[in-house]
Amino acid sequence: MASSSSNRFASASSNGSLRIGVLAGWGRLPRIVIQSLHRQGFQVAGIGVRDHADPSLADLCDRFEWIGVAGLGRATRLFRQWGVTQATMVGKIHKVLFLKPRWWIRHWPDWTSVKAFAPFMLTGSKDGKDDTLLGIVVDTFAAGGIYFQPATDFAPELLVKSGQVAGRPLSVRQQKDVEFGWQLAKQMGGLDVGQTVCVKKQIAIAIEAIEGTDLCIQRAGQLCKQGGFIVVKVAKPRQDMRFDVPTVGVKTLESISAAGGKVLAIEADRTILLEENHFRNAANRLKLSVVALTRSAAEISKTPL
Repeated sequence: MASSSSNRFASASSNGSLRIGVLAGWGRLPRIVIQSLHRQGFQVAGIGVRDHADPSLADLCDRFEWIGVAGLGRATRLFRQWGVTQATMVGKIHKVLFLKPRWWIRHWPDWTSVKAFAPFMLTGSKDGKDDTLLGIVVDTFAAGGIYFQPATDFAPELLVKSGQVAGRPLSVRQQKDVEFGWQLAKQMGGLDVGQTVCVKKQIAIAIEAIEGTDLCIQRAGQLCKQGGFIVVKVAKPRQDMRFDVPTVGVKTLESISAAGGKVLAIEADRTILLEENHFRNAANRLKLSVVALTRSAAEISKTPL
């Protein structure tokens, strides 16, 4: 970090300005949240996860350091040294990393991480679901005096509002596919498998797992050559808004268009919409319909989850 940024952080600390820690993973969301924090007058102490976070974040933060994906002890020490007690976790961590050979060489686990993740990595007494692993992360930071809050507490404008976001209203057939996909996505979210499903004619084409939303959509396009399928992305029934909040942006739309999809249905008030104006323009350019629904608006009439 440049010395001028360090001095700015030190000056802000001495005059009582609030500082927020940002643990940054992959994607555009960390940049957007950091910019929002700065607009509100916060000082930002950033920690980027290696091989995930955008290197340009270092220039946005008042302090910035890198950690490996299993560097919880180092991250906690850094936040404490910087006087951070409140933090937020933004950006995706690619869990497939843990399935790569010798992943730990580049992301060497520190002792804090070894102790925290031993039930998952060593003994297998805990599963590898997103909520399990990310819950371990926030609990470990909390034990060190660092408390995580939802990014949307600092930038509530990121949550999409209910209604037609872009494109044409859905046909009756498309509405039925959305209802079908919504129910299926909620069940998969309840199992903490994934948040996205692709459907057509009330047939499940692809269900997201470890590969992520974009590859799930790509697989749907490979399986549904005639195109026209529906993508439904929802929050988990017991969504912890501190992490793994469903997020969509222009890249999501580009993936849908490239695969032959026609509709994106998302959950209002529980989904992050990145760069809304660019998103709407891209949806119109790609001739995609996007709707944001509540549970009642989706007319889910089957057994409650």
